[in-house]
Amino acid sequence: MEQIMTGVSAQESSSHSGAAAATVEDVMRTPVMTVGHHDHAAAAVYLMKHTGTTALLVVNAQTGQPAGIITQADIARATADGKDVNDVWVDAVMTTRPALITTTSIHHAAKIMTTRHFRHLPVAGDAGLRGVVDIIDVCQALTSAGEG
Repeated sequence: MEQIMTGVSAQESSSHSGAAAATVEDVMRTPVMTVGHHDHAAAAVYLMKHTGTTALLVVNAQTGQPAGIITQADIARATADGKDVNDVWVDAVMTTRPALITTTSIHHAAKIMTTRHFRHLPVAGDAGLRGVVDIIDVCQALTSAGEG
């Protein structure tokens, strides 16, 4: 797997309770939904709708390696810029070189997501991509831990 980490490490904090003890693996979405970088953006929108996800990992068809991530926000920006998703390739609107995280606490993932303004974080392991954690899942885990 190509190393595309962007300075995100798996740091645990023992001073937090509840959700901090849980890891992103506990809330990540699997399987990883992917789209090719030379697919139409409309195909990505269709796949997001029918799989109930708000982001897809973009893989390079030749290498099978992650090339980026395309989200509903990317589609909304493209549409607001007057682009037609039927005429635009995924690689024209995707976010390139997404941050990847490894197993880390939900609290640490929340810090990364809020500090860097991410709504989605791909989770990687030794065997490659393992899932995607969404800000909604992180918030639900944190609020559930606070209630318990």
